[in-house]
Amino acid sequence: MSLLGHHPQIAAFRAALAGGRMHHAWLLIGRPGIGKARFAEAAALRWLAEGTGPIAAPALDLPAEHPTARYAAAGSHPDYRRLGRLFREKTGDHARSVTVEQVRGLQGLFATTPGLSSRRAVVIDAIDDLERSAANALLKNLEEPPADTIFLLVSHAPGRLLPTIRSRCRSLRFGPLDDADVAAIARREQPEADDREIAALVRVGEGAAGQALRFAGLDIAGLDAAIDAIAQTGDPTNAARSALAAKLAVKSAQPRYEAFLERAPARIAAAAREASGPALARALDLEAEARSLASGAVRLSLDPQATVFALGGMLAGLAPARRDAKPGADRRG
Repeated sequence: MSLLGHHPQIAAFRAALAGGRMHHAWLLIGRPGIGKARFAEAAALRWLAEGTGPIAAPALDLPAEHPTARYAAAGSHPDYRRLGRLFREKTGDHARSVTVEQVRGLQGLFATTPGLSSRRAVVIDAIDDLERSAANALLKNLEEPPADTIFLLVSHAPGRLLPTIRSRCRSLRFGPLDDADVAAIARREQPEADDREIAALVRVGEGAAGQALRFAGLDIAGLDAAIDAIAQTGDPTNAARSALAAKLAVKSAQPRYEAFLERAPARIAAAAREASGPALARALDLEAEARSLASGAVRLSLDPQATVFALGGMLAGLAPARRDAKPGADRRG
């Protein structure tokens, strides 16, 4: 599957491939959801495939029938490893970190001769998730890299990494995707979505296709319209927020409820960016209050209906007619 966007980054990696002096470690830096992990996988597979012979496909593409692509799709490429936080079936979530045991497990890869390619590749998504002992174990590999091996390290927050790890990597920074690229990715991943939903996904993605796709199938356009209506009118009778709270409180609406917990504070933040003077101070107070409530709502098992109603009250506080009210006022009507 072709990568969309990030042309300078693709060109930089292609130049390194063509130059014959590939850096052994690449630090892929950027906000979550913009495609760093997809780039890492594509770059790793292209590196491995070219270890078997020339590839005619452009960019970092790889023909689907190429053995490297087929083995990788089956999860059985002998020269490729991908590390990330492990999924825990008992709790239904992911581990908090990438463990030292996972990193030490790479030694089996390095101790053997490459099997399908003449090269090896390791992707870590994300290196920010490594526990301290795992980071130290990885550092040993970066200090004395195995021959013909590259490490592609995805990072959302490079400032959290050990300086010794950063210093041994070539950094490649990723910016937001163009709206056209986000739309193309959304259409590819959600072929049943109509133009209205695609436009809404592009808007909420803000240049990050991964972020956009988290909201796919949730009628994010309708949810944002309800949020905007409350913010613009002030919902003087409480009818709009009451109706929204009732809709989002049912068990089947949990994904939309969680989307609302993100979108409501984001709407207040957008208002703050456009405000000045007392209106700015008001919006900033409301944003802080909204983010505090929304961030703990699921974790603390707060009542969804009461939470939506309370956040609706904060949204209502953005309306011009309501700006004289105190930030905590009129939460319950």
